[in-house]
Amino acid sequence: MSQLPKVRTKDAELSLEEIGSLLPGTGEIMASVSTCFAMCWHAAAAGNWDLSAYYLRRVRSLLRGLSVTRPKYADRLRDYDARLERLYAALLEHNRGAFDLLYEQAVDHANVNHVETGHPYIVWRRPPEPPERGLSLTGSI
Repeated sequence: MSQLPKVRTKDAELSLEEIGSLLPGTGEIMASVSTCFAMCWHAAAAGNWDLSAYYLRRVRSLLRGLSVTRPKYADRLRDYDARLERLYAALLEHNRGAFDLLYEQAVDHANVNHVETGHPYIVWRRPPEPPERGLSLTGSI
């Protein structure tokens, strides 16, 4: 019987199954997505296009990671990422009108995804205040 591979860390040897069990769950990832997506809007509203783009890149990275750890969502997340690509283009162009429209469409589509994946009780709305209150949205010190 062959032994399953182990990964040695500074403090322990872990099996791949043990490492896998330490990965964040979908709920934890989506909580981070929620924060970053809200901050994306609030930064754009403050005119800080670079910060807004940073937060949208974080959203996309988190969702791409989720598509690897939760492959049942991969096709749906790939389709959603195409929508986010258009939002990112509006950010790079500093096009506030297009950004606002595409952002609201992305929110609506996310809520449709929640319903279609069996989570109709999850209805996301942009919070009226930025979730990370200690961060300057204008980029000024």
